Amino acid sequence: MTRPAVYIVGAGPGDPGLITVHAVECLRLADVVVYDSQVSRRLLAHARPDAELIDVGTPSSSRAMAQEAISYLLAEKAREHKLVVRLRRGDPFVFDCGGEEALFLHEQGIPFEVVPGIPGGIAVPAYAGVPVSYPGGGDTITLVRGNEDDNREFPDVDWAALTRLGGTVVCYASAQQLPRMLESLKTGGWPADGTAIIVYDGTLPTQETLSGTLAELIEQVHASPRRRSAILVVGRVVGFREHMRWFDARPLFGRRVLVTRPREQAGVLVDRLVSLGAEPIEAPMIRIVPPEDLQPLRRAVAHADTFDWIIFTSANAVDAFMTALLSGDRDVRALHGPRLCAVGTGTADKLAGYGIKVDLVPQEFRAEALVTAVAAQGPLEGARVLLPRADIGRDVIAERMREVGAVVTDVVAYRTVLEDTRREGDPDIYRMLLDGQIDAVTFTSASAVRNFATVYGQDQAADLLAHTAIATIGPLTADAVVQLGLRVTIQPSSYTVPALVDAVAAHFKSRRP
Repeated sequence: MTRPAVYIVGAGPGDPGLITVHAVECLRLADVVVYDSQVSRRLLAHARPDAELIDVGTPSSSRAMAQEAISYLLAEKAREHKLVVRLRRGDPFVFDCGGEEALFLHEQGIPFEVVPGIPGGIAVPAYAGVPVSYPGGGDTITLVRGNEDDNREFPDVDWAALTRLGGTVVCYASAQQLPRMLESLKTGGWPADGTAIIVYDGTLPTQETLSGTLAELIEQVHASPRRRSAILVVGRVVGFREHMRWFDARPLFGRRVLVTRPREQAGVLVDRLVSLGAEPIEAPMIRIVPPEDLQPLRRAVAHADTFDWIIFTSANAVDAFMTALLSGDRDVRALHGPRLCAVGTGTADKLAGYGIKVDLVPQEFRAEALVTAVAAQGPLEGARVLLPRADIGRDVIAERMREVGAVVTDVVAYRTVLEDTRREGDPDIYRMLLDGQIDAVTFTSASAVRNFATVYGQDQAADLLAHTAIATIGPLTADAVVQLGLRVTIQPSSYTVPALVDAVAAHFKSRRP
């Protein structure tokens, strides 16, 4: 069988978590990804770093590439012996141009495969708490074309026949077509007091749902017209919304949360925010890079078994240390001698990921408390202590250890450098903060706070954050915020990423957006 040269892939209706496993596999193999602008940029992270990414816009955009040109582009890339993924929103064969592309490739003799996606007409009602079918809710589900392709003509539908058919009607409605669709349903005989919903930005953190009777929604869309496309659902099943709504009932739904964590480490924080309904805005303030001189770390690693204690102050220190250890001629057996102290459960979990159990996790993270906790395990006079840390990490721990008689080897394991947040397609963080569009800012390190002040200026940074909830992962990070003249709004009792997100959720629990 001929291997496909082009995969026509459905990305689902918006939520990046709704993409199929097979679609992700295709993205990971692709040499070229040709995608619509509506597709979540988080999905593009599945592509190889060296893959060519081509944005062809959206059908309604004036900058969109013509469909014929897209088809020729797919064929051209395939003839260059490249594996091509054509990533489309929703399902390629449901009110979309995936069929045109498939037929063109067939005519050109180019092998292809279609990877279905979840159609918006099915997923969006579910995210609004409406089952499109339910016993007693009718025997049909009717999908009506409206906005998923570039055809702006009003759909040629016998609206009276839809009324006689009953069941559930789901309309893909552009901003221009929505009022007319509602009027057509009413004129076609659909009861004016029949229940209906209009869902904007379905399956996304910005999802907005209007509920009411057909007559009430007609009045609303005329009184407050929107410029966004929507999914319109009418039928008896709409009455289940107040009993089955879940997506927009989550504790952080509608909240925008700024994530300043490094891109490669932000996944857990971002995913947890999304699971609670928030819209994460990624703006990394730092990037983790190796030390300029690796020799001190390598020497310390080579003699790891000669130390009495190794103190890891962060998960980054663990990764840097273990990378140096495992890239040489030694392995985890070198750690059988020293006792291991992890500052925070997150750091301990990172070591556990390497199959290593720690001997001590202090209850407090401040230097004095840490030294006291280590000293409680045995005398420190003459004890050999290794402290792998960041280049800008405070040397207070080393100083306190030396004061009680320990012999400390203090080495730079990694550097934190200012991240360039100005990438094409990234949101304008300055404008969003200035306009009060961000509800909370999360900081997971003091260096991220300091770099935030560097990027925006210390005085300006203080002004930008003055009316935004500031969430810090621990006291050292909080100290850096206080030094800006600001007050920390949220700080968990346990200094981990999951606890930080839970604390943010608890803060906003009684405050509806």
